[in-house]
Amino acid sequence: MIGPDFDHFCRLAHERSGLVLGAGKAYLVQARLDSVARSAGFPDVAQLLAALRSDAPQALVQRCVDAMATHESMFFRDTSPFEQIAKVVLPELSRSRPEGKALRIWCAACSSGQEPYSLAILIHELGGLLGGRRVEIVGTDMSEVILQKARAGIYSEFEVKRGLSPERLNRWLQPQGSSWEVSKALKAMVSFQKHNLLDGVGGLGVFDIVLCRNVLIYFDAPGKAQVLEQIARAIAPDGALFLGSAETVIGLTNSFIPPIGRSGFYRPSAANVAPAAKSA
Repeated sequence: MIGPDFDHFCRLAHERSGLVLGAGKAYLVQARLDSVARSAGFPDVAQLLAALRSDAPQALVQRCVDAMATHESMFFRDTSPFEQIAKVVLPELSRSRPEGKALRIWCAACSSGQEPYSLAILIHELGGLLGGRRVEIVGTDMSEVILQKARAGIYSEFEVKRGLSPERLNRWLQPQGSSWEVSKALKAMVSFQKHNLLDGVGGLGVFDIVLCRNVLIYFDAPGKAQVLEQIARAIAPDGALFLGSAETVIGLTNSFIPPIGRSGFYRPSAANVAPAAKSA
């Protein structure tokens, strides 16, 4: 399978999504595109890659790129960010913002929606801490297929038991046959939009909290730097950025500085806050 057609697809995936592929990921390309090839009428992945190099419809090209993304997600994945948001970030923002001003949270590359819904649960449970302040949560992902699952908010028994206690499960989700559906109260707090992290942040607005976790590990250094600079243009001067535990801004950008002793938690650098964020 490795050859000109494979190399072309690796370049295509990188240009469109930032994902870094190569000969060492041939097994992954084979596994991820096998079902796409069969459903599109190709005898194997090699034939699909050949078509992508010639005159394949753009919808099929995008479907193949989307298939390469890792959509691993779970409720309250890695508890530390949620604890820091509840105990540090939200109380600070609530004190510093004018009364009645909504807080905005962006879950970048949100996959099937468990992260934004976890935040919605957390905010509901904080109750009077925010003084009735409205919170908007925006989840984005480059895959429309995965966003459809996020908007539906329906998860399997296995998915809901990964991160949700029995108490939270029974309070915030309702059984739907063998599955569970997120409550209307949570859905009302969350909106989902299709968005590619490489395409800039135009139209998304400015956010007080940004979560972009376990995404940058799939990018090369220039791609990571590009994404971080885009996020810097969409975050409030006193906002908070959360990356995955294996990710960092060090050596990639001067737009963020890490608070001492808090892994994965970053603040905007005052000298590098974009004018759009300052005026928000």
